[in-house]
Amino acid sequence: MSSPLSRRGFIGGTAATGLGFVFAGSGSLEAFARPSTSTPSTATGYGPLLPDPEGVLALPAGFSYTLIARSGQTPTADGMHPSDPDGMGVFAAAGGGSVLVTNHENSGNEPFPVPAVAGITYDPGTIGGTSTIVVDAEGNRVEEYTSLAGTDNNCAGGITPWGTWLTCEETEGRAGTGRRTKNHGYVFEVDPTSREANVGASAVPLTFLGRFAHEAVAVDPETSVIYLTEDAGNPNGLYLRWLPPEGFVPGKGALRRLAESEGGATAGRLQAMRCFRGRTFIGDLSEALRVGTRFRVEWVDVPDRDATTVSVRKQFTEGQVTRSRKLEGQWWGDDGVFFVSSFARTSDGSTNSHDGQVWFYDPAKQDIVLKTQFGVNPAPDEEGDNFDGPDNITVSTHGGLILAEDGSGVSHLVGVTSRGRPYPLARNEFNNSEFCGPAFSADGRTLFVNIQSPGFTLAVTGPWESVDTSPAA
Repeated sequence: MSSPLSRRGFIGGTAATGLGFVFAGSGSLEAFARPSTSTPSTATGYGPLLPDPEGVLALPAGFSYTLIARSGQTPTADGMHPSDPDGMGVFAAAGGGSVLVTNHENSGNEPFPVPAVAGITYDPGTIGGTSTIVVDAEGNRVEEYTSLAGTDNNCAGGITPWGTWLTCEETEGRAGTGRRTKNHGYVFEVDPTSREANVGASAVPLTFLGRFAHEAVAVDPETSVIYLTEDAGNPNGLYLRWLPPEGFVPGKGALRRLAESEGGATAGRLQAMRCFRGRTFIGDLSEALRVGTRFRVEWVDVPDRDATTVSVRKQFTEGQVTRSRKLEGQWWGDDGVFFVSSFARTSDGSTNSHDGQVWFYDPAKQDIVLKTQFGVNPAPDEEGDNFDGPDNITVSTHGGLILAEDGSGVSHLVGVTSRGRPYPLARNEFNNSEFCGPAFSADGRTLFVNIQSPGFTLAVTGPWESVDTSPAA
């Protein structure tokens, strides 16, 4: 996501390696370990991207988009569509439409704040939050309202099995700094059904999930274990999980009620990941250089999850936890979690440099497998297959994955077929701003996505079923 650590405008300088996705079976994301070093072909996918006469979004032939909202120009029930739309959850609505709960990564200087609304505002000194947009079956906007206000730098998040959106603050800001009147760095739960459903509810911080620079979450539908990424440096961030307390019954409102209960701030266990290859400790995920690399996982309890005096990631000595630079988006699929490290450089403390990794954590096997390795992009301003900086991620309802680039130069949505072939799905022709929050409608007909600046929210439709799923070369 956009931050002082953003890859946008940062250009690396060594040879790139090809994307290494290797999936087996149509519609499956279960990988067989075979590294790829060849440059992928743009013939895979839906065909070449065609220039957009409107200069917004290049798409393959047969695809089209609808502009649902633009920051500062689209009126809402509370004002104007706020700045910096980022991560997004999509839910089914009556009549075949969709409800979009959209984060706004506002930290204080953005021109269009999330409006403070009574009953859903956490801190009147901060301007982040979420907008809820209702669209019909054709992707046309029906209404928009604020569903959470007064939060800080809402970046990504994740959907829950019980049909809510968990929105994450990517900050460690404390009360008394800037315009903050409360501590920040929490996760909040937003109900997509109506604004009224969020009054007195969405502005409750889920403190048991820790206070740190949250990026994204993913929820195990069987166990309600919540996985969390941390986008931070100096030292690099952690991959964490929350284990519910005994007797926890999931559902709408259950997390809020737990947070508000006696002892709720420390309910369950918050743990950080540490990895091993055999008996060898792995200090940083960038130690992996080949697709198919597998690490055994253990978990270590976080001593002070609210970071009362010391940041969560600084509470561990080297050798206790495994770190990674720019831990970003994640998504539940194939009975596990796909999660992203956007980039790494040896200058930031990483063992090796890369322009993106996608990992898969298997809770049953208690291990992670490297699914994708982006080499450092030597020419990010040139159009081609030299993708870099994966950020948000979603599992496609049509097989494979879709990644949102937040790298350098040209910005793409990158698709990867079920059989392992990457391809450009869309290109930002308006500017080089990042794509954010890709997610499909429940029927799979529409892909919703944001371009963070100038703040476009878009609905993309087309012949999704025609994607080339031929085996990787």
